Amino acid sequence: MQRRTFLKTLGAGVWTGAHLALLGRGQRADAGEVTAGAVPDLVAVKNGEPEALFDRGIEALGGMGRFVKKGQRVVVKPNIGWNVPPERAANTNPRLVRRIVEHCLQAGAREVYVFDHTCDDWRDCYRTSGIEQAVKEAGGKIAPGNSEGYFQQIALPHGQRLRAAKEHELILGADVVINVPVLKSHGGAKLSVAMKNLMGVVWDRGEWHANDLPQCIADFTTYRKPDLNVVDAYNVLQRHGPRGVSENDVVRQRSQLLTTDLVTADAAAAKLFGVEPDTVDYIRIAHAMGVGRKDLENLVIRRIVL
Repeated sequence: MQRRTFLKTLGAGVWTGAHLALLGRGQRADAGEVTAGAVPDLVAVKNGEPEALFDRGIEALGGMGRFVKKGQRVVVKPNIGWNVPPERAANTNPRLVRRIVEHCLQAGAREVYVFDHTCDDWRDCYRTSGIEQAVKEAGGKIAPGNSEGYFQQIALPHGQRLRAAKEHELILGADVVINVPVLKSHGGAKLSVAMKNLMGVVWDRGEWHANDLPQCIADFTTYRKPDLNVVDAYNVLQRHGPRGVSENDVVRQRSQLLTTDLVTADAAAAKLFGVEPDTVDYIRIAHAMGVGRKDLENLVIRRIVL
């Protein structure tokens, strides 16, 4: 049976007005397309707080036990790049990060690490973002990414422009990697979401910017893809990203996207942001390289409105 998307469009308008009336409330799926017990390709959740959005979203995707087994080491990779408070939406919402760490530990994880290679001073970023406190309260471990000594050289044989990189040792040693980007605008890449967030696990990002940034973003995803991608779209930085200027740049969307496919995550996030996926170069390139899928119209998408 050919699968059809539950959402014909996933743009900003789909959550409001006539589109919302068509989709109704609660949990819906195309009739005959999502059978009992079937796991969708993408879960889109709207109209809740970060914790509730994740609780419902991960349940619809099969539960955290699908991804994390007893005794495993988990790395959660949010965006913690900037020394700004959560209200500015330049970093991943700390409440979401806390909830994910809690779910991982409840699923039996031996330890859960959280880190980023930040742009501003890492101590300030971890503190001001609220993520350091949230992780510690949840029982996770905060790790630094500020020294080249934490990174190891890897080869990217399938990369077209990026053929090698230095990746953080925590990612290399992880049993499970959970990618938790915040959806926001980006001056150089147009959008920063799941694929772009992986720039925080490498050391020399300057090489990417000088060597065809969209292609390098796509190339890096050929090495190891995250096991789960959770896009934070609770507060969305609509302009002046990736850092933003003030809270006036932020639109509250109270949404979240969950999927195992980071290209699907970025394509859906682009629609939610209000742009077509093909206008974001690295999404188009990654799809063409076979990294993942941007063809939302051919995917099973479960939509939940809280």
